[in-house]
Amino acid sequence: MTTMAAPPPALDRARHQIEPELRAAVARLDPGNRAIAAYHLGWTEADGRPRSAAGGKAVRPAMALLATEAAGAAPATGLPAAVAVELVHNFSLIHDDVMDGDVERRHRPTVWAIWGVPAAVLAGDALLVLAQDVLLRAGPAGAAAAEALTRSTGELIRGQMEDLAFERRARVELAECRRMAAGKTGALLAASARTGALLAGADEPVVEALSRYGEHVGMAFQLVDDVLGIWGDPVLTGKPVLSDLRAKKKSLPVTYVLGRDDARSAALADWLAGPENERAGPGDEAELVTIATLIEAAGGRSWAIAEAEREVEQAVAALYSVPLAEPARTELVGLTRFLTRREA
Repeated sequence: MTTMAAPPPALDRARHQIEPELRAAVARLDPGNRAIAAYHLGWTEADGRPRSAAGGKAVRPAMALLATEAAGAAPATGLPAAVAVELVHNFSLIHDDVMDGDVERRHRPTVWAIWGVPAAVLAGDALLVLAQDVLLRAGPAGAAAAEALTRSTGELIRGQMEDLAFERRARVELAECRRMAAGKTGALLAASARTGALLAGADEPVVEALSRYGEHVGMAFQLVDDVLGIWGDPVLTGKPVLSDLRAKKKSLPVTYVLGRDDARSAALADWLAGPENERAGPGDEAELVTIATLIEAAGGRSWAIAEAEREVEQAVAALYSVPLAEPARTELVGLTRFLTRREA
């Protein structure tokens, strides 16, 4: 992987643009869910004391705002889309932490680890409902944007369900894994661009092109994420070394090798199907290194990197398939390069 470049200005700009609107939306929640959401978003400590540390990268809001600008409207027009996709993203993160049993996110205890699973589930649900409310208040185009976000959220949930199902299977086909990633990661990125364009009042060809762009960025993002999940530097990723292999995750590089039907594929399949398909323990470091080496030697790493680049080129091609405003289109290209050439 190449060295991670400095974050594009669009990310910092998006964070500053959406924060007042995001805070105003969260303020409409009931007191219990409002307190949990404020903590999860990084605005407060668990006891409610304010804190100044930032939350996430604001990738999806940045994409929504840039799509609005690319479609020829002022950025403020796309703020409801930017806020809504960030709320859905955080709904999924809260629920992800419950499903994965993760007790830390961004170096802080997760919601469920503090308030328990039932409260975490309800807080995630509250953010999901709030996202729809934000869009339905966004004027004449809000209903279409809310419908698009609903469909994409359904795809995200479908992808998450398939990802869970893969954990119980010794073998997963590459086409299945791609379809899972398209839902789990691609759907919300596509919705970010699509809802931004819809609120801008863009013509259908522009809306569809920006949606395709988001889909390809999502697939490229997941391919890079899967490479980092096996070969990433823990200091940069914040995850344990070989984290995806430790969880026996059927990621894209893994399923690519499984589909080769040779000795390496058979060895990998045997390992995945090992004692009750259990996750690797802390004492299995040498075995994990051996499996990572096998996957790399079988072409899994190089295939995933090349495939990510191919998805990036398709994303950029989608941006240039219709007339879009500058400099927003160029900034979308820059955002894509940043997301897919990162090391964390």
